[in-house]
Amino acid sequence: MKPLTALAPRTALVATAVALTALTAVLVLTIRYGGYFSDPNGLFLRYAAGWVLFAVALGALRRVPGRHVARLVVAGAVAVTVTGLAGPPRTSTDSYRYAWDGRVQSAGVSPYDHTPQEPALARLRDPWLFPTGTACTGPDLARIPSADGTAQCTRINRPAVHTIYPPVAEVYFLAVDRLSPTGARHKPLQTGACLVSLGVTGALLLILRRRGDDLRKAAYWAWCPAVPLEAVNNAHVDVLGVLLAVAGLGLVASRALARRAAGGVLIGAAIATKLVPAVVLPGALSGVRRVRDAAAVLLPAAAFVVLAYLPYVLFSHASVLGYLGGYVQEEGYEDASDGSRYALLRLVLPDSWAFPALAAVIAVIAVSVMWRGDPRRPWSGALTVTGWAFVLLTPGYSWYALLLVALVALDGRWEWLGVALAGAAVYVLGPSLGYRPMPSNLAYGATAALVLVMAWVRRRRTFPQRAVP
Repeated sequence: MKPLTALAPRTALVATAVALTALTAVLVLTIRYGGYFSDPNGLFLRYAAGWVLFAVALGALRRVPGRHVARLVVAGAVAVTVTGLAGPPRTSTDSYRYAWDGRVQSAGVSPYDHTPQEPALARLRDPWLFPTGTACTGPDLARIPSADGTAQCTRINRPAVHTIYPPVAEVYFLAVDRLSPTGARHKPLQTGACLVSLGVTGALLLILRRRGDDLRKAAYWAWCPAVPLEAVNNAHVDVLGVLLAVAGLGLVASRALARRAAGGVLIGAAIATKLVPAVVLPGALSGVRRVRDAAAVLLPAAAFVVLAYLPYVLFSHASVLGYLGGYVQEEGYEDASDGSRYALLRLVLPDSWAFPALAAVIAVIAVSVMWRGDPRRPWSGALTVTGWAFVLLTPGYSWYALLLVALVALDGRWEWLGVALAGAAVYVLGPSLGYRPMPSNLAYGATAALVLVMAWVRRRRTFPQRAVP
């Protein structure tokens, strides 16, 4: 009989493989189940089961010998990520707007000039995006005006407003449309998102390997249930911003100004994809003391954003900001009393103080990161700023946390994954709980408590108390 020490690595490999197999099965069942409108509670139970198996797989991976880790992470990434292709988008209709924007651009029209329901682009409609008659049933379809009185609707959400997406996202939508076969419907966007998600895994492994870091960290992204559910099945373009931001931070970690400038360009491209990645900029400036070093990142980032918008500004008749202002107002970011934004801050502050308090806290954290952060690990500061911004904003859309999941994979502070789980809970359970602030309070409050406890634990390990003589 072999000694236990020889059996342990093999047992760990088997345990990890079993947990990953169970995770992929649960994810397929979750995606094929749907249930967002009919059974949100049952759907979230499936989400929770996936997260439990994700944690089990991560725990087993810790015992796997280092020589097997890279291959296991990649194999698990492929298995987990492709589960997102098991069905059409289940909990979000955003990808239908992506498909429409790509189609409009292929027709030589700016995506910023017309709303989907305007008659000017009626010639581009098809039964998939614009059902008619008896097909106009279901809570995920929006009614649109009809000239002849027949029932007309669309899968595109907010069809009466202009698109909100920045130029790099629009170029991506155009590329997917041009490469898509006729009648492919949702699959090209899901497939593209699947490839980009796997690209993030590859970028994480490359950065971690070059730094001599533990490759197991990449599994925080590669096996996370949020990736197949939000990045692939719902095909959220956020994943493209994540890839660009991760690659950019990897380059910014270099001391060479040329590489830092290239990193700034990629971060600018990430911002020009979904705006949210702008939150990593304080991390990208971690420990910067000279104006030249800061300019090496900020100027290329800003220049890329301006140059990316310029062709659309020249090509469009309407504003390239689209529905951005209306979206901010609609989601309650301007009026804290409307909705569940700033839920934790509103527990202790008047509603009118919520946004100023958020701005002040994030400014303090950002300055601290820029002054005291490690320039060799810019993702660590980026995770701190991004994590606290999400906890205090309490966003109701779970896919926003994809960026944070990737930062966790670079940095290793697993407790911040609670933000992604909290976002999923708030989003999935929102319909059954009436979108009240209480779910946000509980979910994000638990995450904040976990983060603070783990920060205290890590500080105790780093600076153990000396024994009293």
